[in-house]
Amino acid sequence: MNAAQKVQIHGQVSAGFEPVRAAFAENFTRRQELGGACCVYHRGVKVVDLWGGLRNEATGESWQENTMVLVYSTTKGLAAMTLALAHSRGWLDYEQRVAHYWPEFAQAGKERITVRQLLAHQAGLFAFAEQADRSLVADLDRLAAVLARQQPAWEPGTRQAYHAISLGYYEGELLRRIDPQHRSLGQFFQDEIATPLGLDFYIRLPESVPDSRLATLSRPGFAAMLRGFPLRFMLTVLNPRSNITHALAGSMLAHDAQRIYARNFEVPAGGGVGTARAIARAYSVFATGGQELALRPATLQALAAPAVPPTRGFYDECMRGDGVHFSLGFMQHCPIWSFGHPGSYGMPGTGGSLGFADPQAGIGYGYVTSRVGTSVTGDPRELALRDAVYASLRG
Repeated sequence: MNAAQKVQIHGQVSAGFEPVRAAFAENFTRRQELGGACCVYHRGVKVVDLWGGLRNEATGESWQENTMVLVYSTTKGLAAMTLALAHSRGWLDYEQRVAHYWPEFAQAGKERITVRQLLAHQAGLFAFAEQADRSLVADLDRLAAVLARQQPAWEPGTRQAYHAISLGYYEGELLRRIDPQHRSLGQFFQDEIATPLGLDFYIRLPESVPDSRLATLSRPGFAAMLRGFPLRFMLTVLNPRSNITHALAGSMLAHDAQRIYARNFEVPAGGGVGTARAIARAYSVFATGGQELALRPATLQALAAPAVPPTRGFYDECMRGDGVHFSLGFMQHCPIWSFGHPGSYGMPGTGGSLGFADPQAGIGYGYVTSRVGTSVTGDPRELALRDAVYASLRG
């Protein structure tokens, strides 16, 4: 989209949040936005709900109020909500060993791994020794056997390594073991979170969603990636033997050449499809006491508590740098990725999307886009929106 083109901004903002609308409009004129949406809840009230631009660059079709898009790792935060709900219901203890719930997991040096360590990317299980192709991922019983056989890359609990894709599969099998109905993570999310809250968000996208509701993703060229990503990160990603390359294997399984995104198929760490409105609404519930989902205060306190580092600290062996803080399936507010206030938790996704809860401010936030960006620790488009939200709160 030409920066000179006038993009119509749809939706509304509450009084005092006009700077967010201005920042959203500037994303199109100054920060190369193509299409997207931003939604914010404050103390349970929707105060920002904006969308605009294109959902499909090739056809020129506009982003609509109910347009949904793939959000990659932002999905991790929604997936972690399922385990938080299980914790609130007394099915799961974050300090318990994974093998307590899943006996077959206690193979190849994994018998002492705790739920907390697994969800904090500290289990050394960031890659598969066996190829996790579409047929394997679709067969949950066979997938569980592969996951159980996997050997950690190092002693669990000693190092952090971003479990980019594998985390969701481990979460999914853990949830199947503790759910009395033994549902998949995507089905559990739909039944117990999305439907009660009225969310347009799927970790298992059904056939019933028409392609006309789905945004396609416009990807940056190689030159744009070289300009946007740090050189060290690019060299790591381009190295076929690097940890991050192995961790990202299977990251494209959620795409489908015929239907835009795969249907009735789950990639819980990176295959969620939905709206900014849904993401913000879900995090709003977590930020404001969780009454709608009957979340216990102890669960919400655990989610907002400081992350527990592995013995060697937060340096990330996949990202090859000072690591972000992971806890209980979420990313937390931390020095290199500060969003909201201390105690905030959420998850960003490749390309720029972000969702988070800020319990101190009572904020539930969601941003999604159809143009894949090239930033590792905060997309300029999203950051402009987030800064405007907090400036409005200080107002």
